[in-house]
Amino acid sequence: MSTQTRLHVAKFGGTSLADHAAMQRCANVVLNDSSIKVVVVSASSGVTNYLVQLANRQTETLEQADIIESIKAVQLEIINKLNDPSKVLKTVLAILDNLQHAVTELNNLYSNKAVDEILSFGEQMSSVIFSQVLNESAALRGLSQGYARAFDVRAVMRTDSNFGHAQPQIDEIAQLSNELLAPLLSTQVIVAQGFIGSDKFGNTTTLGRGGSDYSAALLSEALGANEVQIWTDVPGIYTTDPRITGHAKPMLELSFNEAAELATFGAKVLHPATILPAARANIDVFVGSSVNPELGGTWIKKQPSAPGIRAIALRENQTLLTVSSPAMLHASGFLARVFAILAKHDLSVDLITTSEISVALTIDKAPNEHVAVISEECLAELSDFCSVKVETDLALVAAIGNHSITETGNDSARKLFQSLSSHPLRMICHGASIHNICFLVHQRNAKSVVQSIHDDVFSL
Repeated sequence: MSTQTRLHVAKFGGTSLADHAAMQRCANVVLNDSSIKVVVVSASSGVTNYLVQLANRQTETLEQADIIESIKAVQLEIINKLNDPSKVLKTVLAILDNLQHAVTELNNLYSNKAVDEILSFGEQMSSVIFSQVLNESAALRGLSQGYARAFDVRAVMRTDSNFGHAQPQIDEIAQLSNELLAPLLSTQVIVAQGFIGSDKFGNTTTLGRGGSDYSAALLSEALGANEVQIWTDVPGIYTTDPRITGHAKPMLELSFNEAAELATFGAKVLHPATILPAARANIDVFVGSSVNPELGGTWIKKQPSAPGIRAIALRENQTLLTVSSPAMLHASGFLARVFAILAKHDLSVDLITTSEISVALTIDKAPNEHVAVISEECLAELSDFCSVKVETDLALVAAIGNHSITETGNDSARKLFQSLSSHPLRMICHGASIHNICFLVHQRNAKSVVQSIHDDVFSL
């Protein structure tokens, strides 16, 4: 890619591709920026949820047939509004037929590999349909009929075989992208699928829920792009969830570190892994609304912003594990033993605080997870050498920014602590990063706490 040529990668989420009108708005975003050469798409809104239902081993055969018909209805509603539906109808029907075969195979032999295959069909269909919407919109502007084409990203998005949460193979993605994808960009806009990839055996893999943002960033890194654009249904990243307080406002700019912290601690607009490739390659990230692109959005860049708190994030469904032992006093190896057991049971710790004889740490519970976060087997192993206490129904609130809480003259930090004094806190954690201070509160109070401290910190 010539250093004189700018290359932008644009990603559109499911709500941005929900229907034909939404896809047309996305097409206009692409056509208005001649530097966009790669488009990464999610499945149309609702389709992935249907596919998850199909992948559920409890779903009955008749119910599966109804779900496939619902997916078909979503896609046909968009296709039937095309100027020339015949351009994509046969391809989409063939994909749906492949989906039916994949579901039948899953019924015969359930595996994570088969689940990933099923979950990939939403992006396959949306990329085919959106490429035609883009071509028809381009034709109205007098551009060539072959302006855009769908591209099977599995040819370049190489991952390991960890089905359900595959890890990208960065060097191979770069090599394959430059061999197979880069040569196409001089003549066409490429529409690729987010969220999916393939392992070295050709098996379809997925990067995990929300992985389309990650896909766009990985392709940007591989192709040497100048910026990656994440288009969603809101005009940028807000100072907190707008559903919690009407005073939330979109931020104009964040640093990579601030954005990574915010994504990690609960902001749903941006997938946490997106920042990693962008930071490695120093690629600017833009988050904006495909519904109202004229409103601008949030830029995420390498350089740090001015000191201060940028946002308040909320992550619910937290479990607090406290382990205590008098033998811990002046002893070595206690923490190592605790974490060895947690690692054995695939438990990842978010926050940790210690005293002379106790360690308290938080563990995240994924949404819709119905099993206990900490298994009885894990608790039994810990109980062999220490007392164990488990607390649930907690939520993690994080103040994110470029700041040191103890720094003199930090006005937003002063407001934060003044606000915190009026709320019951279960735990506070600060010191490992200048970009966040976290505290644990009871779930029932979480949203009111966020609303209160947000409005106090960002008061005019």
